[in-house]
This record gives sequence, structure tokens and C-alpha cells, in this order.
Amino acid sequence: MLWRHGQTTWNVEHRYQGQTDIPLDDTGVAQAEQAARRLATLRPDALFSSDLSRAQQTAAALAKLTGLPVMLDKDLRERYGGDWEGLSDQEIRERYPTQRATWNPPNGEPTLVIAERVAGVLTRIADTLDEGQLAIAVGHGAALRIGMERLLGIPVDGLPTLGSLVNCSWSVLEFRNAHWRLNEYNVTAPDVAALGPSPFSDRDRTLPEAQTGDDQ
Repeated sequence: MLWRHGQTTWNVEHRYQGQTDIPLDDTGVAQAEQAARRLATLRPDALFSSDLSRAQQTAAALAKLTGLPVMLDKDLRERYGGDWEGLSDQEIRERYPTQRATWNPPNGEPTLVIAERVAGVLTRIADTLDEGQLAIAVGHGAALRIGMERLLGIPVDGLPTLGSLVNCSWSVLEFRNAHWRLNEYNVTAPDVAALGPSPFSDRDRTLPEAQTGDDQ
């Protein structure tokens, strides 16, 4: 199971976070706590997290309920945004219109590189599990989405096929008979969604070119 972190102030301000270490805001903490209560009922066997604080805080909410140790892995980090980190989406549109059209941050991490990085760590996590066991990996919108697309054989060199992940949503991947299968995508519990969706979720439905807003 892949779980995106809760909301941050930079999510609300539409700023590109990338690997800048921004913590959860109060809403993000509440989202993580409410989602954790739902996920704890699944009795996960292992808990992994990006080492960025917003992911660690989200994972900690579930660790508190389950007693599982949080195993940190830097390969679960968000895509590095290069020159875009800290900029608002409007600033990116104005300063980098060509790169913005393909969501390719200058001096940032190329899409194919992050695809291999995240697909690799998810495969390693799956290899640690016995049949029927569940691991939860806490990460970031763009990184998790791109990693899933790579594992599912979806082309990743261009605009995404899968939609943006909202804050504190989870998706379920299963590896069976030598194939990856996507069982659930971008799921949030009603009480989590009521706290406030990702600020990019509504805009993504109206602006096709913003489909990768989950990087921010």
C-alpha cells in the first residue's frame, strides 16, 4: 500500500516542494491521524517511509497505533525539483513555460530517473514480504505516482496517465504471478477528505496541463 503524506503549508500555497523538507501543517497532522485509524484496521506487517519530515510525521501516526517501527528509505523521497523548489505554480508558469508544459523541472530529477528510483524501492519492499503480508510505504504524490506507472508498464516519459494523488490518500499495489496489479488508487476515508483535499485536486480536473500538480 502506498500512502501520500498529509497537507503542508506549501501544498496550500501551491508551492513546489520537491525535496525541500516542509513539515505537515495542522490539517495535515489531523489527516494523518484520521487516515491512520483506518489503515491500522488492516493490520499491516511493515511500515516504510521517505526520510522527509512530512512523510515521517504521517508514518508516525500509524506507527503509534500499530507499534510498527518506521523504516526510512531515502529512495521514497519526492522528485527533486531543481530550480522550481519553493516557487509557486504561477511563478513556474511565468518563468518556465516550456518546461512547465511537460512538467520537466530544470536542473531537477528527470522523470525516467525517478521512475526507476521509486519502482526499485517498491520492488525491494515487496521482496521483503511473505505471501499475504501487507507493507505500507509513505511517500509523496509525484514520486509514488511515477513509480506506480513504471511498475504497471505505463509510459512515464511525458504527461502522466494516472491522476494526481490527494493528500493522505492511499493506493494498493499487488504483485502476483510475476505481475504488478493496481487494486485501488487515490483512496481517502470520508472523514479524511472532509478535512480538505489537496489544493491541486480540483484544479487538475479543469486544467489538463496541471495533471502533475502532486509534485507540489
